[in-house]
Amino acid sequence: MKAFLKKEWMEWLRTGRLLVLLLVFTLFGIMNPALAKLTPWMMEALSESLAETGIAATGITVDAMVSWAQFYKNFPMGLVIFVLLCSGSFTGEYQRGTLIPVVAKGLSRWSILGAKAIFLFGAWTVLYFLCFGITYGYNGYFWDNGVAKNLFFAGACSWVFGIWVVAALVFFSAFAGSSAQVLLGTGGVALGMYLLGLFPRFHSLLPAKLMEGMALLQGAEEPSGYFGGLAAAAIMAALCVAAGGGCFGKRKL
Repeated sequence: MKAFLKKEWMEWLRTGRLLVLLLVFTLFGIMNPALAKLTPWMMEALSESLAETGIAATGITVDAMVSWAQFYKNFPMGLVIFVLLCSGSFTGEYQRGTLIPVVAKGLSRWSILGAKAIFLFGAWTVLYFLCFGITYGYNGYFWDNGVAKNLFFAGACSWVFGIWVVAALVFFSAFAGSSAQVLLGTGGVALGMYLLGLFPRFHSLLPAKLMEGMALLQGAEEPSGYFGGLAAAAIMAALCVAAGGGCFGKRKL
């Protein structure tokens, strides 16, 4: 597994996937406070156009909450980009036949799936907290992060949601024949959970609840209301990896 983890690292470097994702998540981290900082200037520049339509643009107060609101708007986009770039992590190996020699030499299939899953979970964790940390640092420099309640708990909830999505990615990658099938399966599950969450009875018991970070920051929700979503995401992620291991063990390479 150690050798396969090193192989994954080298592949991410050679393909440029690591560099692209680092740039994307760094850009999102900088863009969140930058857009908040530029909001008063943009509104002032548009004030004359707005006045002609009958809208009066008065003085706008910007604080860290505006930047965090931008973070939670950009977070799903970052997750989508991560899934898009990682959807071929398994299927590319199937198509090139690169797993056959290592399996023939005795490397277990569980070690292969485990190494890929660990690398994907680790990459998502580093990239997510890189973006979160950059936004937090700039917000603390320009304003005060103290205006946001339950800030780190809300950040952890979003991270766990991403872990759940990556686990679904691992599950579909274990048996899908192409990256398009992986994307359809992962996106379909995420969409299904979102639609199911529209029913009040299930809303607080699904991973989609973890996306509502701004409600925590504004104090409209308490952390206890997210425990059901956290438990559901953790259990479903574990089941996805376990089921993916079973499917991968029976898959023809």
